[in-house]
Amino acid sequence: MNKNIKLAVAGAVLAMSATAANAGIIIPAGEWTLDVNGNVNAFANWSKYDHSAAIVGGIAGAKDKAGEDATQGINTGLLPAWLGFTGTTRQNDTDVSFTISMQPNASNNGSTGDGAAVGANTLFRQSYVTFGDKSWGSVKLGKDIGIFASDAILNDMTLLGVGGNANNSGASTTFGGIGTGYIYAAWKGQVAYTTPNFNGFQATVGIVNPNQGLNRNVGTLDGNMVTSSSASLYGAHLNQDRFGLEGKASYTFAADNFTGKIWVGGHSSKVKLETGTGTAAASLGTVYEYTASVADIGANLNVGNAGLTAYYYKGEGVGTTLLLGNGFDSVKGKRDSDGGYLQATYVLPTKTKAGVAYGRSNLDLASGESTSALVDMNERITVGLYHPLTKHLNLVAEWNDIETKSHNGLKNQHTTGSLGAILFF
Repeated sequence: MNKNIKLAVAGAVLAMSATAANAGIIIPAGEWTLDVNGNVNAFANWSKYDHSAAIVGGIAGAKDKAGEDATQGINTGLLPAWLGFTGTTRQNDTDVSFTISMQPNASNNGSTGDGAAVGANTLFRQSYVTFGDKSWGSVKLGKDIGIFASDAILNDMTLLGVGGNANNSGASTTFGGIGTGYIYAAWKGQVAYTTPNFNGFQATVGIVNPNQGLNRNVGTLDGNMVTSSSASLYGAHLNQDRFGLEGKASYTFAADNFTGKIWVGGHSSKVKLETGTGTAAASLGTVYEYTASVADIGANLNVGNAGLTAYYYKGEGVGTTLLLGNGFDSVKGKRDSDGGYLQATYVLPTKTKAGVAYGRSNLDLASGESTSALVDMNERITVGLYHPLTKHLNLVAEWNDIETKSHNGLKNQHTTGSLGAILFF
């Protein structure tokens, strides 16, 4: 199984099933070894919404226009369904590998049905090459999960389940703890270097695509993420001055029945955007430029059957939920944000892992910014059961309560019950 899937399983399962992270289908091919691996998962979800507030940047869902307060759907969970191909070889005293993966998820309720349209329901989140040696480290070039905040999502127990889920059907994946405890690491073009493992200590630094996900920003609440349809209307993003910078360092340890990992990380971007409503370069609006930065710290500890994960981040101009989303007010400047989550798990005698988690993400107004419907906080409580029915198949039951509040006092809240399964190979 390729490294990212191993990390995802190891982090989310937290020793629920030691066999779940076994290698995939290994195929010798001359000088190469091909590893075909992945997972398939799907969940039935039942959600109830308590309010109808329109909150910018909110995670909690709301009643529909007809006042209906309940909905159901079948969807892939936080971890996308996955089919990965990794080839490895060693040549000239150098370990060389490539990884290409695709994520054909469970539901995309467009006009052509669940994923019938080409490209409507397939994501390609990985395409990269690595080379290196254990004596001096390794270099990665291509698209992979972001360096900053990756440990936050990989240690989230809802990676095997659903977590935050405002839209039960039609989204490629659910939210998990994204926006309710951590910022999404996303999948980014990058050039990264990872050090050798020095008795448990390891670090990664890299450059990533600048201004990931941002296009020209318009409207009364600048700094919002712009959709592809908006991009076609308002034009391409402004040229960026430098790459984004990301890094993390971790220390992994084990002694008898005690294991753990501690990590720190960070991200920095120089963001340039403009607030105009024209469709041509001649109608350029006001240009704004600022530096967004964020740092995080986390720990995962396991003693016998018990596990505990704690995580915290704090940033300026990075926004909330999605990196750089809602991070800036064009009149008053950068918005501060912070958040984190606590998670406790225990493996029962039946080998079922029971877990409970609390997460919260906060977004402050810029200094002097007027009160608005901008999100103030997104909060999540998760209770989950994760049972290894077979060596590779896990049954999952979750209950999630999601609450959103805005700076002008609006509130949304919804609860979701989920039943499903995830199979690794």
